[in-house]
Amino acid sequence: MVIDTTLYTGPDALTTIKMLGKRTGHYIFISTGQVYLVRKDVSRPFREEDYEGEVIPSPPPQQESDYNNWLYGTQKREVEDHLFHAWENRGFPVTSLRAPMINGERDHFGRILGYIRRMQDGGPILIPEGAALPLRHVYCADVARVTVDLVESGRGKGRAFNLSQDETVTLDEFLTMLAGLVQAKLQIARVPRARLNELKLLPGCSPFSGLWMSVLDNRRSKEELGAVYTPLATYLNSIVDHYKRNPKLMPESYAARNLELQLTTERTNA
Repeated sequence: MVIDTTLYTGPDALTTIKMLGKRTGHYIFISTGQVYLVRKDVSRPFREEDYEGEVIPSPPPQQESDYNNWLYGTQKREVEDHLFHAWENRGFPVTSLRAPMINGERDHFGRILGYIRRMQDGGPILIPEGAALPLRHVYCADVARVTVDLVESGRGKGRAFNLSQDETVTLDEFLTMLAGLVQAKLQIARVPRARLNELKLLPGCSPFSGLWMSVLDNRRSKEELGAVYTPLATYLNSIVDHYKRNPKLMPESYAARNLELQLTTERTNA
């Protein structure tokens, strides 16, 4: 039994298949919703059936964020293509779990933690001007629960499943919900994305404002695996409680908080 969270490239997938061969009864690959973001002519929420098809061309490497996100998605697709080719040709027992952004108490990126600490200091949260992508993430405990069920049941071989919470919310709705749990007044300062990028404040100041975020349809996982997803309000409350009990925890992005506040002061005085 293998649960692989760190397979990123096609060559590594080929090595994995060769080394494991028939030594594992079930290989569970933690994939990503990014495999849909590099597809042509598909729309949110993405279904598993949207996987097959043409991929968008590579952005110029000079557009570093777009290029790296495109590369991540295409390389994860290459991994999946090799794994499912091995399933079809030699019965390699793969299941792919495609996840969007995973939220949890121990998120090492400190994404929700960053929003919380900024709310607690009383200053505004900087987000880019313009429309933001919808948010439909997933709770870490739900990903773990589905994975354990696959291990114990042996179901899902030769299949890919989207994992996702049921609710889709806007960024403003999410921040309003979070502020209510933190018991803080929500203040938002909208700044041109180009300015935030110029000062290297993104994604740290607002990690859920990215232009590469997937929204996944979770029906197949519910129908075939019986997956049940924790309501957003429930798991957010658990995450907020965790960070309230651990006030010394700070995300790396908070080191730039003084620059964020200086920028908002400059814009107010302009």
